[in-house]
Amino acid sequence: MAKKWITIILVATLSGFGGAGILVKFNTLNSYSDHTDFLSNGHPVNYSAALTAGLDFVKASEVATPSVVFIKTTSEVKQSNGFGWFFGFDPFGSIGEVASTGSGVIISEDGYIVTNNHVIKGAKTIEVVLNKSKRGFKATLIGSHASSDLALLKIDAKNLAAIQFANSEQLKIGEWVLAVGNPFNLTSTVTAGIVSAKGRNISIVNDQFPIESFIQTDAAINPGNSGGALVDLNGNLVGINTAIASKTGSYVGYGFAIPSKIVVKIIKDLKEYGTVQRAFSGITVEDIEGELANKYKNQQSGVYINMVSESCPDAKNYLKSADIILKINGHEIENKSMYDEQMAYYRPGDKVSITLLRDGKTMEKTIELVSEDGGISVYKPIILNSEILGGDFESVTKAEKDLFKINSGFKILKIKQGRLANMGFTEGYIIVSVNQAKDKSPEEMIRSIETSKGRLILEIITPNGQKSINQFYNY
Repeated sequence: MAKKWITIILVATLSGFGGAGILVKFNTLNSYSDHTDFLSNGHPVNYSAALTAGLDFVKASEVATPSVVFIKTTSEVKQSNGFGWFFGFDPFGSIGEVASTGSGVIISEDGYIVTNNHVIKGAKTIEVVLNKSKRGFKATLIGSHASSDLALLKIDAKNLAAIQFANSEQLKIGEWVLAVGNPFNLTSTVTAGIVSAKGRNISIVNDQFPIESFIQTDAAINPGNSGGALVDLNGNLVGINTAIASKTGSYVGYGFAIPSKIVVKIIKDLKEYGTVQRAFSGITVEDIEGELANKYKNQQSGVYINMVSESCPDAKNYLKSADIILKINGHEIENKSMYDEQMAYYRPGDKVSITLLRDGKTMEKTIELVSEDGGISVYKPIILNSEILGGDFESVTKAEKDLFKINSGFKILKIKQGRLANMGFTEGYIIVSVNQAKDKSPEEMIRSIETSKGRLILEIITPNGQKSINQFYNY
């Protein structure tokens, strides 16, 4: 894990860490590259006037708190009996049940709720408790997205208090915001602070293609706030609280939230398709720092293209390694976080104008974005299942093959008790080969693991992109 300017980032993945939800209206969007019909475009808060008026936190709290819910999950965990050192996993461990809590935000009157993926990850049951009435509901998971750490739930209820969205792109550093959630199992705790930074990448999303461009705030966010609402002084949603910077697990001055404009795109896709229609440009980029900063001394912003892959034809034709991207559709790109955020707004088939610097000359190129499997239409992965292995899987995509330079493999989407869980695997791992047999189909690899006896050698890629070869012993 990268450790830059904070010592430790603790995310709400431990028991007792949770989230809050949001309530939105699911209007039909004509273009996923422009979500203005989903975002509030009313008059911005006059913060100078608010300051002289004493800041009306009461109004914002009254508007936002009915939309924030309490979430409780139960999940099964394997409790080791101490034999893992010998087998590579513990075949004699017992199954236990763990309860965790978090927050969520109501986004529609008919029961759609948004929260963090890590709040509900691996959950066997999900319960939602409303703020005012204290009524409890069993929630259905509509879909989740590890790359953005978002999940969409649905409860069978009507006439709920749906939150309104503000446009997070219009949020300014120094503006007042409120964090609403359920820390320490309390109900509807509200804290105030300012936006201290935008576009923060803190390397906490455990995924091969993370989307990290967080709003940083000094509004106190504690365990239980994850999935909760970050709102402006109108009580409108500007972000979903996700993480804190801490050495102890409690708030020490920095909190991070997913911008509302990213939330809009992700939840729309999850509602309509059950999976996110993410757009890829066919390039990988990095911040201009270190040796690159020494090389490009006069370049204070932008991102450096370090690789152009085969997955996007337009990128291959119009972009080159060592190009510096300055803007996307007119939006300034200061760093990789801002690049990732802009790309998160689009769908496969969308065209974007890229302003770039090449050999000291500024130029514009237009490219058509593709899906993670290289197409421009709706991407629907083929899900594989194995009761023996205990999980749902999908073939690695073209984007993953290009990124990791592999020819085949399968990715763990969901996992329950079974052989892979016993080995210590979780969602997000990619298995590239079984017993050193290369380029086998996912079906062949799954079958090999199901039937293996004795020593088992797996080549894997972790959720954060690290490659390794692991040995196990099946009994």
